[in-house]
Amino acid sequence: MSSSRRVTQQDIARMTGVSQTTVSMVLNEREDAARIAPETRERVLAAIRRTGYVADPIARRLADRRNRFLGVFTYEPVFPAGLGDFYHPFLVGIEECAESIGCDLLLFTSAPVVDGRRRIFHSDNRLRLADGCILLGRWLDPDELARLIAEGQPFVSVGRRDDAGGPVPYVGADYPAATAAQVRRAVELGHRRIAYVGEGAGAESHADRLSGFTAAVGEAGISGVHVPFTAAAQVMDRLLEQEVTAIFVEEFADGAMLAEEAGRRALAVPDDLSFVALGDPTRPVGTDLEFTGFRIPRREMGWQAVEVLSAILDGTGGSIQRLLPCEPVAGATLAVARA
Repeated sequence: MSSSRRVTQQDIARMTGVSQTTVSMVLNEREDAARIAPETRERVLAAIRRTGYVADPIARRLADRRNRFLGVFTYEPVFPAGLGDFYHPFLVGIEECAESIGCDLLLFTSAPVVDGRRRIFHSDNRLRLADGCILLGRWLDPDELARLIAEGQPFVSVGRRDDAGGPVPYVGADYPAATAAQVRRAVELGHRRIAYVGEGAGAESHADRLSGFTAAVGEAGISGVHVPFTAAAQVMDRLLEQEVTAIFVEEFADGAMLAEEAGRRALAVPDDLSFVALGDPTRPVGTDLEFTGFRIPRREMGWQAVEVLSAILDGTGGSIQRLLPCEPVAGATLAVARA
């Protein structure tokens, strides 16, 4: 046999005196391969090892009707790849799980940017090059999600999403539970006037945090105010007018700026004013404070998003919507409420 020619399943079958179907059954470890005699199976495997046979990827794709490519699409204008980027742990989890199931990743980086955001659907949409797609971004376009669902394109969102013409497959963080737990901890420390600083709307991750805050405040029977973040000095003025003793910040960086503003007013953190950060930094921030709060399971969310997508593609069932618990961080910015 010429060394320049690719070894085929037919060659393996001829060398071992079995049918090509038998070779395929052994290679793909199909359920009905159990009826093949052990000595026959070993003879086929020995020939495969001896010849260095490698399955033709095109033939394998035609056999299982899958490319074994998973797409990754982000709405961010620049694809997040830096080690310090908020999205990097998500990508690590996606890559690790894809590798574990034998899939390659396609990064969709050529989509046009409109109003500061990438768009999935455009004149040169290449989404169907992949078997399915993982969607990354704080905010996903509801209209594009609805179209993906309507067209039956397999996808999973990293992050909880509201229905968009049907249930959206997702793996998200349980922000309501994580935020509520932090409120209860503040109540245990004697805080009775607390504030939520941030949008609390728009992206589901923001709305979920505020809903957890609001529910826990109501259950505890304490005073809770919602203050959108503008300028640090203006926000601090309003919080002090409300006699707030603990500030829950939607964005880590906003908390750092408010803590700095508190210092300018001779307020010590946490003795005079406590802070709770509701997640990891989404943008660069410089602070020496170890914020109390919680960490988002970003790597695990990426991993499980691939698991859910794989289950959708394989038709194996299971939940297409998962919420993962966040990890509490004790930190050093939440203390007993001032008298």
